[in-house]
Amino acid sequence: MSPPAGTSPPDSAERLLSTEIQESVERFSDPALMAAGKVNVISVEAVRERFGARWELRKDQVLDFADRVLDRGVGTMGAYLRVSDTDFFVVHPDLGRVAGQAACLRYLREVLNHFLGESHMAAAGIMQVTRISKGKLEAAPVDASKTEAALDRGEYQEAEEGPPPPGEAPATGAAAVPASAGAAPAKRVRTAADLEVDIQGGPNPWTPFISTDGRQLRVSATLEPVYELRGFTRIGFRMIRRIVMISTGDDLTPQQVAALSPGDLFRADMATITRGIGRLSVESGGEKQPSLIVPVSFVSLSSQRGRAQLSEPLKEAGGLVKLGVICEIMDIDGVPQGVLLAATSVVRPLSLLVVGRVASLNPKTIASFAGAGLQALSFDCPQGLGDAEFMGWATAMIGEARKVAKSVLVFRVGNPQRAAALASLGATHASLLAP
Repeated sequence: MSPPAGTSPPDSAERLLSTEIQESVERFSDPALMAAGKVNVISVEAVRERFGARWELRKDQVLDFADRVLDRGVGTMGAYLRVSDTDFFVVHPDLGRVAGQAACLRYLREVLNHFLGESHMAAAGIMQVTRISKGKLEAAPVDASKTEAALDRGEYQEAEEGPPPPGEAPATGAAAVPASAGAAPAKRVRTAADLEVDIQGGPNPWTPFISTDGRQLRVSATLEPVYELRGFTRIGFRMIRRIVMISTGDDLTPQQVAALSPGDLFRADMATITRGIGRLSVESGGEKQPSLIVPVSFVSLSSQRGRAQLSEPLKEAGGLVKLGVICEIMDIDGVPQGVLLAATSVVRPLSLLVVGRVASLNPKTIASFAGAGLQALSFDCPQGLGDAEFMGWATAMIGEARKVAKSVLVFRVGNPQRAAALASLGATHASLLAP
């Protein structure tokens, strides 16, 4: 763990690894990779210390936000993995020692600024991994002054060119064969395909992929806690899909996702589920969650091939949780009632609950889902509404949704107070935005 703000960091620190994540971390135990300074640990211990007794209530929000920052920052050019309640293991094979540590500092500063409003203590939360052995990793403090200076110069933005400094081993990519195995010297990694390695278990065959219109796309899946509103207890996680255009690094908008071909959407669905399963396997720490909400596109369920191939990962996901998966069918707006009923009938035997994801936030569109076999409806809470506007929207939406389905799930709610208001109106589950 990182030392308290204002104290000197220790000369070294040891992190014990759970059996569930040992294999994933040990994949990066190549001494050359660590000698080159490309493997680091980021700790959000400063947030835990500042929150004190509030940490257990806020922990999921902090870790979820940090996960999104790392997913956006590390992207396809490296790998990361949460290894404890406060620590993230980060590999930047395409960056030199100082540049990679400056990138880690940038990520941690964003997290600390978001939750604490300051980040002067961030450098103490970055450590370089020096050794990975069975069940543990050892890490040492980074040179704070060099790291902060590199960040100020923007060196984290580009991989360092040229030969390594004297005594520093050549860079090796995360997907490369370790140098000790006789591999040829690794070239500087430049594309997502070179490093699209799922840290939870090797290359993912579904991402990245070339879309039918020629774009190279990658898919990532993050996990967001979902709560039952009656007792405000966590029921598990929902998978959140991001589809990124590799050439620009931009997320596809909902409109752009909807415009993808059926084959592209199917590939995105398979990538989301398989990556989400991998992340859940690692981050659950061996503890089974009650349930898991898995998104699946309607068009994937409408084809025989899609139904057949999706059934296996859905079954696998169900085996990782106590009660079963909740299947959330996406892109259902405008689908005829009878056609939608056929899709819900397909996934019901594999699901604890079948949820219809409503894209339109207009209450008038909800009535069309009556009789389609949906046991629940879900939608995002709009952002930026005043209290009166929010209550007006929530009253209308939840009132209409309860006429169609027994359960109503509202995601990305601004704060617990609004979640309580939703519960009073009849919503049953919610997820919260990080504050």
